[in-house]
Amino acid sequence: MTAAQQRAEDKMDYDAFFAGCPSRQLLERISGKWVALILSALGSGGPHAGAECGGEPRAMRYSELARRLAGVSQKMLTQTLRTLERDGLVVRTVTPTVPVTVTYELTELGLSLHEIMRGIKIWAEAHMDEVQSNRAAFDLAAPGSAV
Repeated sequence: MTAAQQRAEDKMDYDAFFAGCPSRQLLERISGKWVALILSALGSGGPHAGAECGGEPRAMRYSELARRLAGVSQKMLTQTLRTLERDGLVVRTVTPTVPVTVTYELTELGLSLHEIMRGIKIWAEAHMDEVQSNRAAFDLAAPGSAV
C-alpha cells in the first residue's frame, strides 16, 4: 500500500468517538471560546459591538483582535493564534515597518470553519435569554443542584 493510499484509508477511519482519533483532538482544539471568537472577528471583518457579523473577511492586527476580544489575556490570544496558524486556519504576515506590523487572516480552511463558528455564535447570542431563563427555572426547582 502506498503512503497516499494509507492516508486515504486512515481518513475514512476518522471517528471522534474513539479516544485516540486525531479528529477528537482537533474538535477539542476548535471548540474553545477564543477560537470561535477569533474566527468570527477575522471572518466577519471584526465588526464593532452591536453590529451584525456580516462583514467581509479581512486581516486584522494583533492589537485590533485584542481590543475586539474583551477579556482575552495577551498570553491566551498569542497561544490561540499560534495554534490556529499551526493548524493552517490562520496565516500570520509580518511587514517590516517601524514598528513591525503583524496581521492575521483566515486561510481558505479557516474560512470554511468560520461559517460554522459564526452560526454557533449567532445562535448563542439569539438564545441567551432563553438559556438564562431555563437556568433560573432549573435552579429554583432543584435547590443545591446548580453547577
